[in-house]
Formats: sequence, structure tokens, C-alpha cells
Amino acid sequence: MADLAAALRAAVPGLTVLDDADVMDSYRRDQAPGLPAGLPAAVAMPEDTAQVAAAVATAAEYGAPIVVRGAGSGLAGAANAVDGCLVLSTQRMNRILSVDPAERLATVQPGVINADLRRAVAEKGLFYPPDPGSYEMCTVGGNAATNAGGMCCVKYGVTGDYVRGLEAVLADGSVLRTGGRTVKGVAGYDLTSLLVGSEGTLAVITELSLALRPAPAPPRTIVAQFGSAAAAGAAVTAVLASGAEPSILEIIDATTLRAIEEWQPLGVEAGTAAMVIAQSDSSHEEDLRLIEAACAGASEVIVADDAAESEMLMQARRLAYPALERLGATLLDDVAVPLPKLVELIEGVEAIAKDRDMTVGLFGHAGDGNMHPTVVYPHGDADAERRAFQVFDEIVALALRLGGTVTGEHGVGLLKRSWLERELGEPARRTQRAIKAALDPHDLLNPGKAIA
Repeated sequence: MADLAAALRAAVPGLTVLDDADVMDSYRRDQAPGLPAGLPAAVAMPEDTAQVAAAVATAAEYGAPIVVRGAGSGLAGAANAVDGCLVLSTQRMNRILSVDPAERLATVQPGVINADLRRAVAEKGLFYPPDPGSYEMCTVGGNAATNAGGMCCVKYGVTGDYVRGLEAVLADGSVLRTGGRTVKGVAGYDLTSLLVGSEGTLAVITELSLALRPAPAPPRTIVAQFGSAAAAGAAVTAVLASGAEPSILEIIDATTLRAIEEWQPLGVEAGTAAMVIAQSDSSHEEDLRLIEAACAGASEVIVADDAAESEMLMQARRLAYPALERLGATLLDDVAVPLPKLVELIEGVEAIAKDRDMTVGLFGHAGDGNMHPTVVYPHGDADAERRAFQVFDEIVALALRLGGTVTGEHGVGLLKRSWLERELGEPARRTQRAIKAALDPHDLLNPGKAIA
């Protein structure tokens, strides 16, 4: 593998190739703690599909594994390097190629930052809904690779709902196009949906055609504080049953609220066990009234009067994870359960944290049952990290017992491979491995991740 960098420089004119060990160290892993990461043989920074195809073909000749990296903001170890691999960084593939207001379609390279795309299409009166918590740094290519969601999912769905077509490079360096610009299209297998969420194990995404929506009305926000998790969960159920169509419906538990208050006080009432944050971007006032009525059991309800105040109230949710990170190392979970089981999940997480004497903050997308229990433990404490992973696994097991899934939007990566068989069963695992073998027979694309 020592010759891979030289071979890439010779085979791909203009390609930026890094092979200094100290420099490559920063490309070894994503944001997930405690997971193995190897040392790459080289890091390449292509600028277009042709360079990606040539780099992949060169790596294939050397039998070098290929790991694609976007912003490195993932939380499951999917972008972690393996020894001797080629890391393909998409950070220079960051162009918005076109935005068509008539078609409501954007064509972009995978390294475009999610928030930059949002702002660009907003200038044309359009809206790109998927909004992961790291939207100011994560890339749309990474979002597609994990089928990422975000706070708007309750109304607008996840990334895959907006990917109309893809350009991707296969393991042998050939270029594949899936889907297209049309709204409808059922010719052959749905390869677009196959690649979305595949975590770089089937192909390298180099271009995306993304559906857009008309810009919604300025959002209005409601924040409701509850004395118990059960009351907050009941309010979430009431909102969804009311006929309202919230664009955001989130929940934050007491542990996370305390962390936020200690960092940036927001005036949360003492004794608050959970906070529900709901937002409506409907032009109909009735939506806001229905949401407010559903939160009647709250100890306090605050309704924003304008967009600026709405954004201020949303700060509590945006501060959730960084506030917990200030307390120590964090292991973020990503389970999802059926909506009727949401309160059982919240109460079950609280019980696990108490039984194991560990700090676990819980927040997430109550409107679609996708929660993010976050285990917090001291930096550099190996025993605490071991116990954190035990708590993490207990939470995953709880979600499965409640009829849920091990991951709602972060992906499997390295973190949750051991749980796949239990959730999917052997026939599904066998089918997925067959697909992997057909598209990547030499197991070069992100080996050991997701379906391994």
C-alpha cells in the first residue's frame, strides 16, 4: 500500500493526495467514540466524478479498501478508516450545480453542506426540508449515505424522500446513474433507494438530484413544560391525534434540560421533568391552537408571537447535545419506537440510568418516535466507557423489545453491527450480503461496516 499514493498521483492528474501520517490522522474517524479506526494508505480529495472514478479504479487495482468521508460528523463509525485504505474525502466536491424553481429540483455534489443548500434554495423561494442536528456542518452526500433525518421529519420525511436520482461510482470504477429528473419513474429496480442509506458499502455517491418544496410560512413555536415524562408523552400523542400537522415535535428530558440550564439558562421551571417543543409552519392559525390545546396538561406553555421569538425558543433543542457534551464523553444512541411506546422508552431509559448509576440524557424527535438517549461518562476513564457501552446496549435492547429499531437515522456503521441479526433476521441479512457481493465482489467499499 506504500505505493498507492504515488499511483493515484500518476493516474489521476490534478487529484489532491495526502499521505503524511500526521495529516491523515485527522481523517481516520468520525464522531463516534470508542470504535476502532485504522491508518489509511492515502487520503484523496477529488473534485468531480471523473476523479472519483479514476481513484476508485486505481485503488481496486491495488486491492485497497475505499472509505468515503464527508464532514466526519457521523455518530456510528461508518466513516472510520481501515488499515491500508484509501479515504475519499468529498469536501472539495461542494458545488451546487443547478437549482430549477420550475422543476423544484437541485443538482448538487455530495460535499455540499446541508445548511448551505437550504440557504441557496431559500433565495429562490424554495425549501429543502431534511435538517440533521449537525446541518451547519454535515454534507448532503453523508445525509444520503445514512438516510439522515432531523427535526422536520415529523412533517416532511427523511433524506431519501427527496433523492430523485444519483450519480455514483461502483467498486470497479464504472459510473452508474440511477433515477432521474422526472417526478415519476418505475423503470427497473429502484437503485436510488438501494444506495440511499447504504453507508458507502455499495457505491460512492458523486452527484444528487434533490427534490425541493415551496418555502413554507414563517414557523411559530410552542414550548410546554411538564412535571412528568408520562404527561409530556401524552401531550405528544394528543398533538398527533388532534389533526394538527406540526413541522417539528421534539422532547427533552430533565437530565438534558439541567445540562442546558447550567450552560445557557433559558428559564426552565424547577421540577420540570420534560419539555415538549412543537413548531408549525402552516399558514392556518388553527394548527397552532390545536397544538396548544393538546399541551393543556403542562405546567407552563409559551407561544412565540413571531419568527424571531420562535427561533429563540428552538435554541433549547439545538443546545441539547452540545450541552451534554460539556459534561464529559458522550455515546449517542439513535433508537426509534412505535409512537404508542414512546413513554415506555423514556421511562425505561430513566430506569436503566438509575440502575446502572450512569448519566443518560434523552432528547429527540418525539413526533416520529426517534429518540437520542445520550450516555455521558468521564473522558479517559476506560471502565466508565465500558459501562457506557453496556448501558447503550441495554437501551438498544429496550427499543427492540418495544417493537422499535436500533437506528432511526444515524445508520449502523461499526456501532450497531452486532444488533442487525436480532432486528432483521437471517433471511434479510443473507439477502443484504448477496446484494453487497453482487455490487462489490471483492469487499473494497467500506468493508466491515453496516451489513458485515
